[in-house]
Amino acid sequence: MSKPILYSYWRSSCSWRVRIALNLKEIDYDYRTVNLLSKEALEEPEFVKANPAKKVPAFVDNGKSITESLAIIEYLEEKYPDRFPLLPKDLAQRGQARAVALQIAAGIQPLQNLRVLKYLNAEEAGKGAKWAQHWLIDGLRDLEHLLEQTSGKFAVGDQVSIGDIGIPSILYNAKRFNVDTSQFPILSRLDKSLSLIDQFAAAHPDKQPDANLNA
Repeated sequence: MSKPILYSYWRSSCSWRVRIALNLKEIDYDYRTVNLLSKEALEEPEFVKANPAKKVPAFVDNGKSITESLAIIEYLEEKYPDRFPLLPKDLAQRGQARAVALQIAAGIQPLQNLRVLKYLNAEEAGKGAKWAQHWLIDGLRDLEHLLEQTSGKFAVGDQVSIGDIGIPSILYNAKRFNVDTSQFPILSRLDKSLSLIDQFAAAHPDKQPDANLNA
C-alpha cells in the first residue's frame, strides 16, 4: 500500500494544521509541494485532480482525495482513533475543541488568505495588509475570550486537541502582519507551550522541504 500524499505549501496555514495532525498520529506521508504563487503549479493536472478548487491542502489516501484542513483532520481522527486522539472524550470539551478549531479555520484565517489579499491589493495597494491586520486582531480577541472559558494547560483542558492545531499558524500570520500578539496572553502562552512539542515544531514552515519558496 502506497504512502498517503499531502499536497502542501510551506507557509499555508491550512496545510500547517494538517502537518501537525499527521505528525501527532505518526503517519508517514509523501509531501508534494504546490507553489501557491505560481499559476503553472496551480494548473498541474495531478494537483487539479486532487483538488479541483486548486487549494491546499489536499490529502490523497488509497487513491481517494480529501480536501479542507478540518475535514482531513477529522478523517485522520476517525481512521486512527487510538493514535494520539485529537478529540476529548468529554462531550462538552469535544464541542469546545471543535469550536476553537473552527474559530481559527473558518472565522479568522479565511479573511487573510492569499486569494483575498491578492484581490484587495489589486483594488488598492496596501489595502490587503490593513484588512488582514484588522480582522486578525478582531478574530484573535474573540478567540482569546473563548479560551478564557476553555483553556487549561492547552486550548481545551490539559490535553492537546484539535483546538490547539491551528494556534501556531494563526499567530505566525498575525506576526507577519505586525500584530502585537502580547495583547493575547492565553494564545501567546499556548503558542509557546506547543512550540516545545516535537510534532508541532516539525510542522513549522521553516522545517518543510519547500521552505522559503516564494516564486
